[in-house]
Amino acid sequence: MTDRIAESARLDGRAVIVTGAGKGLGRAYALDLAARGAMLVVNNRWVDRTQPSSADAVVDEIHAAGGQAVANYEPAEAPDTGEALVAQALAEYGRLDAVVSNAGVPETQRLHRQTREGFQRIFDINFFGAFHLVQAAWGELSKAPAGRIVVSASSAGLHGGDGMAAYASSKAALIGLVKGLAVEGRPRNLMINAIAPYAVTAMTEQHLAPGLAERMDPADVAPLVAWLVSEACDVSGQTLVSGGGRVRAAFSVEGQPVQFSEGQVGGAVRTALQAGPRETYPDAHQAFAAFMDGRAALAPDPTLV
Repeated sequence: MTDRIAESARLDGRAVIVTGAGKGLGRAYALDLAARGAMLVVNNRWVDRTQPSSADAVVDEIHAAGGQAVANYEPAEAPDTGEALVAQALAEYGRLDAVVSNAGVPETQRLHRQTREGFQRIFDINFFGAFHLVQAAWGELSKAPAGRIVVSASSAGLHGGDGMAAYASSKAALIGLVKGLAVEGRPRNLMINAIAPYAVTAMTEQHLAPGLAERMDPADVAPLVAWLVSEACDVSGQTLVSGGGRVRAAFSVEGQPVQFSEGQVGGAVRTALQAGPRETYPDAHQAFAAFMDGRAALAPDPTLV
């Protein structure tokens, strides 16, 4: 792997935390980042202490290849895990340059069968696990020359899915967190982005059609993550869909405003749903300003009432 990495893609001297890195996508990210020269804190919860730790196994792989890594066994959703991970990186390497919040859990459960406790658990792991780490790391990354954050979202957070209200909500919340913090991070050269990865993992393999798994190696997403945590990364606030060595951008867009009056609401809504062009905005203030520019408002199509 090291021999195939271009010098421009190296991450020598950068200290990176990766959560959920004991298997699947997180393991692929950790191995790839270490091969590029990054110094890692490899986090994966260790539930059954009578069995070997998956975080230790990944650290051993990295050491065997000549890389630098230490293990962390705490659950990502615990409120103090983020601070512990940051402290461990600083104690081990004297610096922190990037975090990759990958830990997450799926669930398919229709709302009428969903308990409040179950919904909260999904949010605690998928959203608050990332939030605790990002908040704990924000100060150090703001001081770094090129602080970088990557969080693992999902196409479910973009598009929803049957029985995925809790999972989709938690992932959509991460996308909102990324957009909000991208604005805060700009003056500090602190870049934060979300990825929506497609890969065969323990979470996804049972849902994949035959023959699809070999096209969805987790290692194919790893180079994108490596670029996002590198100094070369010059984008922030983005959601990037990736799998099979491909990447595409996902956008929040708004169409053109449509003026309506009593009796025209239905037609206005249907016109708005079809009206183009669709625009993207760098922040909510500019979206508001564009919306309130009444000169751009369209009239409802009377045939769509």
